[in-house]
Amino acid sequence: MTPVADTIAALATARGRAALAIVRLSGPKAIEITAACFRGKDLSTADSHTAHVGFMQTPDDEDIDQVVVTVFRAPRSVTGEDVVEISCHGGDFAPTLIQETLVHHGARLAEPGEFTQRAFLNGKMDLAQAEAVADLIHASSSRAHRVSLTHLQGRYSDWLGRLRDELLELCAFIELEQDFSEEDVEFADRDRLERLLDRADKLLSDLLDSYQLGELLRDGVRVVIGGRPNAGKSTLLNTLLGRDRAIVSATPGTTRDEIEADTEIEGIRFRFIDTAGLRETSDAIEAEGVRRAHRSIEHADILLYVYDLAEGLNAMETAFLEYVTARPDFKTILIGNKRDKVEAVHDPNFGSLSFVAISAKDGKHDVEALGDLIQLLLDSVAHGLSEADASPVVMNQRHRQHLHKALDAVRAARQALDTCLSGDMLTLDLRAALHELGAITGEITNEDVLDQIFSRFCIGK
Repeated sequence: MTPVADTIAALATARGRAALAIVRLSGPKAIEITAACFRGKDLSTADSHTAHVGFMQTPDDEDIDQVVVTVFRAPRSVTGEDVVEISCHGGDFAPTLIQETLVHHGARLAEPGEFTQRAFLNGKMDLAQAEAVADLIHASSSRAHRVSLTHLQGRYSDWLGRLRDELLELCAFIELEQDFSEEDVEFADRDRLERLLDRADKLLSDLLDSYQLGELLRDGVRVVIGGRPNAGKSTLLNTLLGRDRAIVSATPGTTRDEIEADTEIEGIRFRFIDTAGLRETSDAIEAEGVRRAHRSIEHADILLYVYDLAEGLNAMETAFLEYVTARPDFKTILIGNKRDKVEAVHDPNFGSLSFVAISAKDGKHDVEALGDLIQLLLDSVAHGLSEADASPVVMNQRHRQHLHKALDAVRAARQALDTCLSGDMLTLDLRAALHELGAITGEITNEDVLDQIFSRFCIGK
């Protein structure tokens, strides 16, 4: 862990041409170092949370840029230390020269995530909130943004914290009993402990169940569009996107390689992949496209299998659909396309496989024509998207690992309680659960874990 006795500086905005850029400092000499190269108000006497216009200067007293310097005095700052933010004009030259000048006067360039790390170390946020900062920066959809913001605001940590506090209180009472074992007294209410362990089991199980949704919110939902040539896959892709992304032609085999594009539906990012038509072919290039299509289907979160209603399903398709139906982990929506060309529609009835009849071509002019398909897509991701806004959703793999271990420990404690094992065994399991919960929020951690977490952040955050 980097010592916090020094003062760090970094560009807090993206490099490149822009209206403004921000260079940030944090540390005991942040105000002193800035004052040494600032022509304007004497910053040493500036009040906290005040902004001052002036010029940043090189060590040779040459003006670099006109800036606005904002002063935040400890502990009323984002890191809990003295913080200075220098707003200058964008581009590469002025911000870089300002950074070099600050380093000349005693600052050092910050490591990735070091500002957020200092905020954690100084008690401005817990570890789960700190990780939510990175999730917020990388959020690629409105729902991922919303979940990250909820975590940053501490709601997720509050849930875990309340559970941990109750477990800790009862664990302390049970340990106290061990000190008075000869008197045969009970300080811990066994009925209350039983109820608490059952509630902990439910909460931790729900959090673990939410990870699948959280992973999709974080990474986006990979939706592969498969089917025979000329089934309307490319038309469907263009319709779902609301723009022409794939070439549409009556010539079979037009799509030879994967075509991928993103769009947001109900706040979730969907990554649609159009693939080559599935068929036997002697064309080497098309055959490679078919091979890639099969590979994409195997790695899809959801498969949209499209067939022409006028032609129906052939034997190869029937066998393939029976194969995916036998795999409950393989989410597939069967789409009968070209509804406008047939009088009646018959559900092929592949057991639990979802089926919808559409006209992808009509959908280009009427978004409501794909309403049933859109709803099936959303239902395939999660059955309770509205509840996702009200309940914590786990998006972090590290948290998932600790939650699994905490749940195992809670269940072991429940078994110890049911079988009347000794208090020592019970507290051993409770302590294990407390350790895992504390590792998520940072009450219990080590330098290696912190370095690994914050090294994933961008510099300046």
